[in-house]
Parts: sequence; structure tokens; C-alpha cells
Amino acid sequence: MIDTHLLALQLMAAQGALGAFDTLYHHEVTEALAQRNTARRELSIHAIRSSIYCAMFIGLSSWAWHGVWAWVLLAVFGIEIVLTLWDFVVEDGSRLLPPTERITHTVLAINAGAFIALLAMNTVDWAAQPTALVWQPQGWLGAFLALCGVGVGISGLRDGLAARALFRRETQEQVRATEAPVHFGTRPQRVLVTGGTGFIGQILVRHLLADGHAVTVWTRDARSAAWNFGGAVRCVQRLDQIPPTDDCDVVINLAGARILGQRWSEHRQRQLMQSRAGLTAALVAWIATRPRKPWLLLSGSAIGYYGVQRQGDATELTEDTPPQDIFMSTLCQGWERAAQGATAHGLQVACMRFGFVLGHQGSLPQLLLPVALGMGGRLGSGRQWLSWVHVHDVVRAMAHVWRVAEQAGTDRSASAQVYNFTAPGVLSQEEFTRVAASVMHRPCWMPTPAAPVKLLLGEQADLLLEGQRVVPARLLQTGFSFRSPMPAVP
Repeated sequence: MIDTHLLALQLMAAQGALGAFDTLYHHEVTEALAQRNTARRELSIHAIRSSIYCAMFIGLSSWAWHGVWAWVLLAVFGIEIVLTLWDFVVEDGSRLLPPTERITHTVLAINAGAFIALLAMNTVDWAAQPTALVWQPQGWLGAFLALCGVGVGISGLRDGLAARALFRRETQEQVRATEAPVHFGTRPQRVLVTGGTGFIGQILVRHLLADGHAVTVWTRDARSAAWNFGGAVRCVQRLDQIPPTDDCDVVINLAGARILGQRWSEHRQRQLMQSRAGLTAALVAWIATRPRKPWLLLSGSAIGYYGVQRQGDATELTEDTPPQDIFMSTLCQGWERAAQGATAHGLQVACMRFGFVLGHQGSLPQLLLPVALGMGGRLGSGRQWLSWVHVHDVVRAMAHVWRVAEQAGTDRSASAQVYNFTAPGVLSQEEFTRVAASVMHRPCWMPTPAAPVKLLLGEQADLLLEGQRVVPARLLQTGFSFRSPMPAVP
């Protein structure tokens, strides 16, 4: 005869292993729920469900629930079923789940239904016993279930803290939008954004919508992007999906593969060049086919254009500083050259050389992970300059450049300008890390030698170990005022 209780515990063990995969692979890596503004309610539900699973895994790992405890267990099962159904509804309303996550959730739901049904059968006998939690060890199976309980408890705590952080962030952004709305030009425009689902792009698109502009996003996954923006944005996977009769006034080009990560092999360098210069050239070619062409192109670039600056050299690099013959510089040169080709079609072009952008997403969380773990410190010598800018100043500066171009008047002549998007308050890497550690109430004591970083990343290590003291000369000359001239790490 099958021992239904043992079978239920085995299914629970499978639930724990599959749930760990779902949490780590989907929620943390591919979907990054803790960074999604739209995932606050989902994370809150996950936190409650995880606390329930924590109690179930640990409580059933080595105990039998007799008497009143059996009825408590049945009530917990009922609450878990309701929360699971609610979670499904919230997920479907806030994001488009990838196929692997949808399949995983289906298997988890079926498996949960099976072990809950088996355990519910046992509660009939347990309820007839005197009320007590009876010690009933299950050997290695029980130990694994207890371990699963600890793991899911930690996951629930992480989700709860993430939900609280997202609530605070949402509140801060609402206050900021109310107190200091961003205005792009003097009238509503039709705007095409590439890279609209990225860190900067998402914030930019929401500000454009709030200012009354009609936005189209060119993205690799149009369905997911449309879901993310709640249907308020037209999303296309190909530029030819935009009818020639649909006018476009302004193009903002932010697309490009992440530069920090894989080693810069020849293959990777070609990928990066294609994702920036190649994509921008395709965008300009599309502009050339339009019956009525946009009047403005704001195109992304980076301060990597200037190459690296010798440590100890305090020279301020402005928009007129020449580039260098190294990959990070040639990548930006090709990127800007492709964008400036739009002047041949009558557009005003502004290339935006971004410094290190601070915000709740992007590269900052990775950079601050050692600090968050209490192991922050200088990287290499720590004397390399770190030219940074807050993401909200990035969006405001885009609006400023837009207005400057608009003020040129209706008789606009095609031209190309370059702007450094960096805050005036440049810091060394060690100074920046100390500020971050102070804000996060963490120590700053553990240096990271340069040698292993160079061994791991090769030429790419220059992004971290070397720096540039870049100043926003043209933004300041045209009257832009930074709200975050010194870093306040999120």
C-alpha cells in the first residue's frame, strides 16, 4: 500500500527544488522582478506565499499536525490556493511571462495540487488525535524539506524588502513628477525611441507620455514591451511596421548591447559595433525613406569616446577633446558617425555622451554589490576618475537639448552637436565608493587588486580601472542646471 504521507513529502521536496529554479532563474536573472516598477504587488504576494511555504516545509519536515493543528494546516492550504490564483491574475496583468516561466508555473501548480490533496487526506486522521505537534522525523527527506523552508523564507524576506523598496521608489518618482515635471519642447510631438525597454529608456518613455507626446518604441520583443507600458505605447519589432503615412517628429536612439560583461573578443567587438553603429546606420537609412522626415535625432554615445586618462591627470575633458585609438573610443566614434549621417537628410543631430548613469537599475546595483555585502573598497588604485550622472538628470538633459534645438527656430539647418551627459562633481573611484558605503551604512575597507580584474576582463578592465574626468561644458554653456551635482547613491 502506498504511504500517501511519504509521497506528499516527496512531492513537496520536488516543489522546493523546482521553486528554487523558478526563483533564481526567472524572478532574479531573466525577469529581475526586484527592479521592475510594475512588480511591486507580485513581489508582495510572493513574500506572503514564501512565508507560508517556509512554515509548511519546516513544520511538515519532522512533525505530524494532530488535533486543532490539522485544521490550521487545512486553513493554510486554503490560503495558499487563494494566493496562488491571485498571483496568476497579478502576473498576467503586470507582465508577459516567458514560455519557460509559464511552463514552470503550470508544473508547480499541478505538483502543489497533488501534495496538498494527499496531505489533506491525512488531516482527517490527524484531526481525530489529541492536539499536538508530534515529532515524526523523516531522515534525509526531512532535512531537505527543512533546508527548502529556510531557503524559501530567505526568498520571501528578499521579496518583501524589494516590494517595500519599489513602493518607496514609486512614491519618490510620483513626488518628483508632480513637483518637477519634465517638458520636452513646447508642443506634443510624435517620438520614436529605440532602446525604450532599457534602464534609461523606460524612464524616458514614461516622462514623454506624461508630457503629452505620442511614443513608438522599436524593440526586439514588441509584445513584452507593450505589456510593460500598459498599452500606452506603440511597439514595433521592425521599422517597416511604421506606415509611411505616420509622421515621426523626433527620434531618440538609446539602443545598444550591454558593453560591460563578456570579454571583448573580436566576435564580441563586432557584436557591439553592430548593436550601436550598425543599428544607428539602419535607423538613419529608414529616416532617409520617410516622405516627411523627423527634424531631430538625439542619439546615445558614451564618454568612452575619450579613451582613458592617465591617473593623476586632472585635465577636464570637454566635447572638443580628441578621441584615442582604442576599442572603446573607436566604438563610440563609429556610433556617432552613423548618427551624424542623418544631417544629410536635414535633421538636427545631438550625440549624447553618457557617463556612468546612477539609478535603481542599470550597472549601479552590480557595481554596489560588494558595498552592500560589506566588502566595498577601492578598485585598483582607486584614483581613477568616475564621471557619473543621475538618470533623472539624463532625462532632464535630453529635454533641455530638445528645447535648445527647438529654439533654433523654424528655419532649422541640419547640424550635429555633441553633449557630455556627466555631472559637474567628478569623483575618484575610491571617493565614490566611500560615499556609497556611507549612504548604505556599510564599511569601506576591502581593496580589489587590478591584476585579477585585468586577467578576467582583458581590455574591458579599462572601463573599471581607468577613468576620465569629463565635464558637461556644452550643457552648462546652454543653461542646463543639474539637480544632482553630487552623487546621492540610490
